Amino acid sequence: MEYNLWGNRKFHLELKSLILFLWVTLLVVSLFKCFSVPHEQAIWFLLSSFNVSLHVSGNNTTLNATSPPNQIKIGEIPSLGDGLVNITDPLVPSYNVKIPDMEEDPEPVEKVLNDSRQENATISGGMREKRKEENRVLDKQFSLSPLGSPLLDSFKNGLVPTSSHKQFLLSPLGSPLSDSFKNGSVPTSSQLNPFSFNLSQLGVQVTKDVPKSEISEPLGNGPPISQRNLTIESVPLIKYTKEKVSVVQKKNPMVQSMSPSSLSGSSFRPMKPRWSSPRDKELLSAKEQIQNAPLVKKDRDLYPPVFQNISMFKRSYELMERMFKIYIYQEGEKPIFHQPLLTGIYASEGWFMKLMEANKQFVVKDPKLAHMFYLPYSSRQLQITLYVPNTHMMQPLSLYLKYYVDMIAEKYPFWNRTGGSDHFLVACHDWAPSETKLHPELRKNTIKVLCNADSSREIFKVGKDITLPEVYVRVKNPVAYVGGKPVSQRPILAFFAGQMHGKVRPILLKYWENKDPDMKILGPKFYGIGKKGPYIEYMKLSKYCICPKGYEVNSPRVMEAIYFECVPVIISDNFVLPFDNILNWKAFSVVILERDIPRLKEILLSISEKRYLTMQARVKRVQKHFLWHNKPVKYDLFHMILHSIWHNRIHNMRL
Repeated sequence: MEYNLWGNRKFHLELKSLILFLWVTLLVVSLFKCFSVPHEQAIWFLLSSFNVSLHVSGNNTTLNATSPPNQIKIGEIPSLGDGLVNITDPLVPSYNVKIPDMEEDPEPVEKVLNDSRQENATISGGMREKRKEENRVLDKQFSLSPLGSPLLDSFKNGLVPTSSHKQFLLSPLGSPLSDSFKNGSVPTSSQLNPFSFNLSQLGVQVTKDVPKSEISEPLGNGPPISQRNLTIESVPLIKYTKEKVSVVQKKNPMVQSMSPSSLSGSSFRPMKPRWSSPRDKELLSAKEQIQNAPLVKKDRDLYPPVFQNISMFKRSYELMERMFKIYIYQEGEKPIFHQPLLTGIYASEGWFMKLMEANKQFVVKDPKLAHMFYLPYSSRQLQITLYVPNTHMMQPLSLYLKYYVDMIAEKYPFWNRTGGSDHFLVACHDWAPSETKLHPELRKNTIKVLCNADSSREIFKVGKDITLPEVYVRVKNPVAYVGGKPVSQRPILAFFAGQMHGKVRPILLKYWENKDPDMKILGPKFYGIGKKGPYIEYMKLSKYCICPKGYEVNSPRVMEAIYFECVPVIISDNFVLPFDNILNWKAFSVVILERDIPRLKEILLSISEKRYLTMQARVKRVQKHFLWHNKPVKYDLFHMILHSIWHNRIHNMRL
């Protein structure tokens, strides 16, 4: 009996010793394997050792620990489709990744993606965060069928790419990447730029932080990013913070007279550059010289009464001519890019593009020498090419422009340095402001030169953005019909004729059509609107030309009035007048609130004859600043637009 008890005790002790030995052996082996495998891949080894795998099926994602058939392997991460997205080995070890814990509370894949997209860190050439507004639009799933239709036909059929398909617009039309969509197939991972691939879309969260010292240098020049062997350590990681919007007040009275306008609801705060540039110092030096401009009382080429501050303008213009350099991106396919339209109501954007791309004084081929960067797109050509009439679908236009800017940010470091603050675009179509909505930095930071300059809308930022004068060019020579009759040959008090666009014009006709012989207020039946005939002649025979808003705040009648030496009467609340921080519009025009239309004649008659003669003479003086020329002339419209871009960039810089 005692022997049996002793034997049992011995057996149990040996069994415990054996179990302890096995545990120690297993621990030693595990530790040895962990240290023998590269530390970046240890987590994958441990997961595979314990048979942990990630299943992705449709919208359901589960984490299993029971030896499933498909395990996660190095170099393979499940995609949202049927296949696997292959990530090359040199790229994967560069990240410390965490697989979201979905064991306790399983979530659909779409919710995981939405949560991960809100991370500030993204892996792309531009390193830009995925803003909530962008995600809210791009996360909508749109069909790409009928498959096999050409790229532009897909847009014209009202088909919009999903966020996972955005790369087909980043490549030139007709390239292998866009052709893959034309043939009804989704581009493979080898066709995508590695820095446009976002691991957060696969439930992998980036936790790698980059030291501040690595953010001070741009990517630099060299081969395209898609051909570089880069890792996360060599790309700046930009973290965004929300900044409170406010108006920058200037105390110097001379600066105030030429500082950006400040209308309610349109203030902004420019961002600081993410790393310094010699060009910034040059602009700051110019700003100081402008603030200390010598006093100018008379000038041979400029008429002081039509300027807010002729001293500062003259000094600023001189510095612009001497210093200002612009780089034009060559990317972008015709007709949307690099193909200006030179006639019609939206011709101003085309004339600027034509003259800018042919210019040798301001344009540089080396982007490192540039103070600003021009995005050479035509809002009119974009509308003609992609918009399907009567569909009311403008999103394809906005997406196209957004993906173009994404491509620029991935290919060059310049956009990322300032978040687009040193970039500008020039667009005259009424839809141009809305075309920038889907790209947060383009909407907020980039200088937009727009005909549709509506201060009541959040998109147009007064003081940063610029009003592009809307010039209706009827023939190839934009100054063919310029000029008017002398005051003694202007018997008509006020003239208007046009279509009933918008809400203001019907009110104008309600009160004044055929109501007074001195007021020639006519409707759409008037013969010769937009032609060489009676319309232009009536403007040349009138003292005041009524310029009411149409569907939008802008109207070509303002420029037509100046061209034909008729004092413009502007009826358009919230319209930011062209170059209003440079020119004194009160000196040569009349601005009337929309609610005062019933008092129109009373207001005009209250202006004395002497005052009218002064304003009409100033219209003739200011005319030179609103003319397009086949070859730019000093102080003409081309140079005035350039100066406004130069001026706003200088006065809105933050270092």
